[in-house]
Amino acid sequence: MKSSVKKLIEFLEQNLSHFLQHWKNHMYIANHDKYIGYVEHNGLAVFQLVKTAMGRRLCIDEIQQLAYKIAKERAEANINIGDFVYNTNLGRSLVIKYSLQSGLPIEELQPLIDDINYLFDHFSFYAVTKYTELKEAELQEKNLLITQSHKDRLTLLGQMSSSFVHEFRNPLTSIMGFIQLLKFEHPDLKYLDIIEHELEQLKFRISQFLHASRKDILESEKETFFLYELFEEIIEFLYPSFVDGDAEVSTAIDKNIRVFAYKDQLRQVFINILLNSIEAVKEKPKPRRIHICASVSGNFTHIHISNNGPAIPPEIVKTIFEPFFTTKKLGTGIGLYVCKKIIEKHGGHITCTSNEQATSFSISLPLEKKRIV
Repeated sequence: MKSSVKKLIEFLEQNLSHFLQHWKNHMYIANHDKYIGYVEHNGLAVFQLVKTAMGRRLCIDEIQQLAYKIAKERAEANINIGDFVYNTNLGRSLVIKYSLQSGLPIEELQPLIDDINYLFDHFSFYAVTKYTELKEAELQEKNLLITQSHKDRLTLLGQMSSSFVHEFRNPLTSIMGFIQLLKFEHPDLKYLDIIEHELEQLKFRISQFLHASRKDILESEKETFFLYELFEEIIEFLYPSFVDGDAEVSTAIDKNIRVFAYKDQLRQVFINILLNSIEAVKEKPKPRRIHICASVSGNFTHIHISNNGPAIPPEIVKTIFEPFFTTKKLGTGIGLYVCKKIIEKHGGHITCTSNEQATSFSISLPLEKKRIV
């Protein structure tokens, strides 16, 4: 056996220059590869392993050391791993091709070819595994950088929007006060109700920006209230919007459900979802339906707000609660993001599902006994 190994190694060494030339002529190598000068050196290192493998079974560390070195170079050169695999298997094929030309009997050659295949199989496995590991680490580092950069921009935007919105809020409060005076002094004056409603909507949008730009909101204290009564107030407030969208609204709310929460914040959540629902059903012919239901199950109150508007594509549903994501031409992309933050602040969660029959926003809030102060 030793003599067969010696003969085969001598034959391969005699043809090494032809072997390397053939390999370099047919391999995939990019001109911009920063390690292009290492190619022949790496090929010779693999050839040395081949010679060692025919004399004895290599230990894993010997294969890994070279495989990891070359994988690191391939990753740093940003080369497609497919090219590396092709070049490795090309080298394997050439080694076996020249081995078959050595003149050794097949019964002596077969065990040696098995050793060569063992080496190349393990070498490819460790190199590809290491390459994948390095690329995943690189991707995670880039994602971390992007995420941090995104957070920094959100923080800056929040600071700017908070200051900017406060400048609007003060004169708006004065205008709304004067509207109340006009309604008192001139109760029959036309359009005051419409103006007041639009100003309330503007105030609501301003509050959204404040919610998005502040971590803690101290505008009110938590209180216990009936969920049914809150929705009655909201539906009355949004009545002009329901009429404008020609939308039918129905409810199925357990009148005994009591909620311990920041009432103004939950009002904002429900108004936002209902306004989005009105916009959605406008895109479909009649009947345009919006349904609100609420019930208790386990330790949670479950609220579902559904509409029969167009289905939301799955890829949009996945990102619908992300900040500044919007499909509306004039949308801010903060409404549902704020809704999510408010619900989570209350110890609950919110989800969205959508199909051809309905789009539903489902909210779960802890029962009153699970108060979160």
